Amino acid sequence: MLEQFVKTGDFKGEKHVPVITAPEKVKKGEWFEVEIVVGKEIPHPNTLEHHISWIDLYMIPEGGQFLVHLGRFEFVPERNEPFVKTKIKLETNAKLLAVSYCNLHGLWEGTTNVEIE
Repeated sequence: MLEQFVKTGDFKGEKHVPVITAPEKVKKGEWFEVEIVVGKEIPHPNTLEHHISWIDLYMIPEGGQFLVHLGRFEFVPERNEPFVKTKIKLETNAKLLAVSYCNLHGLWEGTTNVEIE
């Protein structure tokens, strides 16, 4: 049921979809950097009235049935931007999934795949 409320890029997607930047290939068990930003091409408003409240980062291991929650990053309107860098490591190929929350337009998701070398 939740999937009907999560948007991926149609309605105002250019400034709401969380964009994940990560290497396409990484070494098994080694730390690598992941960057997530909302409003990469067109800045998202950052006012008390309209802002991104948080971004959650998940991974779905290849062949897995469940999401693994990797972290939540919360933002204060007018004080910080919806941008984060973090380090993670993987043991298997995985899809990274970021979900952001806009206080006016709801939930948005972005994904990318990372392969083990």
